[in-house]
Amino acid sequence: MKKLTLFLLAGSAFAVSSPAMAQDEGDFTGFRLEALAGFDASKAGSSVDDDIDDDNDQSIEGLVYGAGAGYDMDFGGVVVGVEAELTDSTADTGFEDGDFEGIGLGNVETGRDIYVGARAGFVASPGLLVYAKGGYTNARYNIESTFDGEDYDEKIDADGYRVGAGAEYRFGTNTFAKIEYRYSNYSEAELDFEDDTIPDVDLGEIDLDRHQVMAGVGFRF
Repeated sequence: MKKLTLFLLAGSAFAVSSPAMAQDEGDFTGFRLEALAGFDASKAGSSVDDDIDDDNDQSIEGLVYGAGAGYDMDFGGVVVGVEAELTDSTADTGFEDGDFEGIGLGNVETGRDIYVGARAGFVASPGLLVYAKGGYTNARYNIESTFDGEDYDEKIDADGYRVGAGAEYRFGTNTFAKIEYRYSNYSEAELDFEDDTIPDVDLGEIDLDRHQVMAGVGFRF
């Protein structure tokens, strides 16, 4: 909570310190498209994390990138909207100082992520929207496996929820930039096989946390 508060204060300070960059104030109503990039970290949740070895952080980090779309309505300074995203990530498991930094899913690389949700916020100053968001996320973690020189293409599909907070700043009538923090938790998963003749396997309950700091630029129609 302290991190989120500092984050929002920093976004507000940025907007206040840059009034010359904003053009005439308008509202936040309309359809938007945006490009996204940022920091991505998946970590074994509390029920999976290794609490004995302090050096084993059981996390993987990388670059997350993708695109988003949404539609917002500005009700006189209170803004609500719906949104969707498709992203990918470079994070994968590996060894660090001889220790395998797994996240409870084996040897995997982070794949595509689908998010559908809503956001709500308020216009804190001309051109600045501060908001909170939440919704459903489906993340894919690709299993890196070989046998007898052949690569296998199994995937773990994980279902969970996402919450976050951010700030969006309008630079003109239609262009904007944003920055936000998001937390996701995945609690259910299934194993999908490349061979369609093999049925998916329900992996039951899992515990996986995901932290992201994302920046974006976009255009509102």
